[in-house]
Amino acid sequence: MDNHNLYNRRSFLSGATMGTMGIIGAASLLSSCSQPGRQGKEIPLPDLPDRAPEGKPLKAGLIGCGGRGTGAAINFVDAGPGLEIVALGDVFQDKIDQCRAELKAERNIEIADDKCFVGFDNFEKVIDSGVDVVLLCTPPHFRPAHLEAAINARKHVFIEKPCAVDPVGARSVLVSAKRAEQMGLCIVSGTIRRVQKDFMETRRRVANGEIGEITGANIIRNGGSLWFRNRNPKWTDMEYMLRNWANFCWLSGDHIVEQFIHEIDVMNWFVDALPVKAIGWGGRQRRITGDQYDFFSIEYEYANGMHTHCAARQISGCSNLTKQLITGTKGFANAKGLIMDLQGNTVWEYPYQKEDDPAADPKWKITNPFVQEHINLVTAIRTGKVINDAEAHVNSTIVATMGRISAYTGKDVTWDEMMNSDLYLGPKHYAFGPVEGIPEVPPVIGAEPVQPKG
Repeated sequence: MDNHNLYNRRSFLSGATMGTMGIIGAASLLSSCSQPGRQGKEIPLPDLPDRAPEGKPLKAGLIGCGGRGTGAAINFVDAGPGLEIVALGDVFQDKIDQCRAELKAERNIEIADDKCFVGFDNFEKVIDSGVDVVLLCTPPHFRPAHLEAAINARKHVFIEKPCAVDPVGARSVLVSAKRAEQMGLCIVSGTIRRVQKDFMETRRRVANGEIGEITGANIIRNGGSLWFRNRNPKWTDMEYMLRNWANFCWLSGDHIVEQFIHEIDVMNWFVDALPVKAIGWGGRQRRITGDQYDFFSIEYEYANGMHTHCAARQISGCSNLTKQLITGTKGFANAKGLIMDLQGNTVWEYPYQKEDDPAADPKWKITNPFVQEHINLVTAIRTGKVINDAEAHVNSTIVATMGRISAYTGKDVTWDEMMNSDLYLGPKHYAFGPVEGIPEVPPVIGAEPVQPKG
């Protein structure tokens, strides 16, 4: 892949293909969910179990043994009784060794040697190791193929965010999600805000009309620089990229997709609509490895003319802020537990409870959302009430990707163009050695300035 052609808008739009989904199938799956509260019927707050029920023992296999994967494995066993992690897979032996050591130290979990699989085919071996549930926690590039394999093998799945880094991958996840639905399999995504009670109650109130009709949103996540790995001379191109995956777009989707998806997912959930166009800006000032930007500013436009604004930055030594502010005709909502009127007066605030307060109301207790998503998954499996939240996950991945591509190209990008794009990032075959066509330079937009004659 040539880096210029990869992000050139013409290349991005060329050769449209929808694979096995088809345009009509994708459109039907990506329809926005209606909010009954805006039609006169009040939405209640769903019950959230704080522990999965007793039931058939469930064995899980972890694919991707980095920090998030190891954390997800611990979260899974913490979700309820009769839950085991029995298999591990990663491309690197040292990652498996670190994961095994942490599982032993934190939860006294021991994984047998013959249940630890190394190499690019590790996911197939984990899926085939006798597990009931698969935890997908690799760099995001690999998730569409891993999900497809897990569903084809009739496994329930936890899939970390984001589910893909490009339109081809996102559509593949939709196909797998539809197949899982037909097979009665559960899929739970790592978009944690949708299972966090303070966000859920605030969204319920917004959906029930407490800030009136939604007119826009201002979504921000500014934080410090992310981790990076300098290149070891002994590493091949592939090993370097994999060990430094959070700084390469083909592996992570850039931080607007890999991290900021949480905030975009909140926006999609509260606004209850998907944008038709993205107009993006971005650049790079401080990153020293990889090919990504370190800041983005995206304006999203909707079919009814509404606009929302999203901004994300990963640069240390700056003012930091995380905010999801939803605006309405009657007031404003801070998605994490606050509703204000148009004068800025607090109308309602989430009743946060102190853990050591004997008078605390358990109704408002917030379970660790990283555990709650696994509680929901196990509960669904054991009760037979199938859950599958992949559609919303894909929507948020696509919206984030729209913003990234617009910023990378300096051009407007529409939802329809995304759904018809054959953009695929990364190599088609994986092996430790050279990786051609992915230079370690960020995209540069626009054209060279023209020197006037004379």
